[in-house]
Amino acid sequence: MKQITPLDVSSAIQQRRSIRAFKPDPIEPALIRQLINLTVLAPSSSNLQPWRIILVQNPEKKAALTQACFDEEIIASAPITFVFAADINAWQKDMTLMLDLAKQNKAYADEEIKHFKKAIPSFFGRLGDKTRECAVKDATISATHLVLAAESLGLSTCFINGWLEYQVKEVIEASNMPNLAIAVLVAVGYAAEPGKNLGRFPLSANVFIDKFGKGIE
Repeated sequence: MKQITPLDVSSAIQQRRSIRAFKPDPIEPALIRQLINLTVLAPSSSNLQPWRIILVQNPEKKAALTQACFDEEIIASAPITFVFAADINAWQKDMTLMLDLAKQNKAYADEEIKHFKKAIPSFFGRLGDKTRECAVKDATISATHLVLAAESLGLSTCFINGWLEYQVKEVIEASNMPNLAIAVLVAVGYAAEPGKNLGRFPLSANVFIDKFGKGIE
C-alpha cells in the first residue's frame, strides 16, 4: 500500500469537500480496513455501537443502490459506498457484550457493571419510540468518523441522504429485518475532480448563546 502521511483532524475538516465524481481506481484492501477500524472508534450511547455497516462494491448491487437513491450517479461512480444502518434493538442484544468488554478492559469495576445493567434498560425504556432515532444518530456519528478518516488518508467522500429505505434494505438483503434502520450512505473513492467550496453562513445566522435566536457575534 502506498505510504500516506495522514492529515491532522483540523486539516482534514478544513480540506474536506463533497465529491460527486470519482476515478475508477479501486481502494486497496489494507486502506479499506484502516478506514473501517477508524470508523468504528466512534462514540455511541452507552457504547452500544448500534451501527451495522455494509460496504457495497459489487457492480450489480451498486446499480441497484443507485436506483434506490433516486438514480444518484455518485454511487455508480464511487468504488465503494458505505451503507450505515442502525440496529434499533442493539441495547437489548449487545448490552452484555459491551459490559463484558468494558470489564475485560478494566474500564468498569463490578459496581459500575451492576449499575449499568439497570441503567441502560431504564434509559432505553424511557426513550420509547425515540429508540430508533437514537440508534440512527449513533450510526451517523460513525459515518462522520469515516469521512474525516478518508479525507485524512487521501480519499474523498460524499454523504447521500436521500433514498427509499425499503429499496436500500433490498440491496443489502435486509428486507426481513424490521429493527434495522438506514441512517446514511457515504460514497468513498479517489476524486475525479476538485471539490467546490460553497461557503458557510456567518456564525450569527445559526450559532446561538444560551437561547435560540441570540446569535454569536
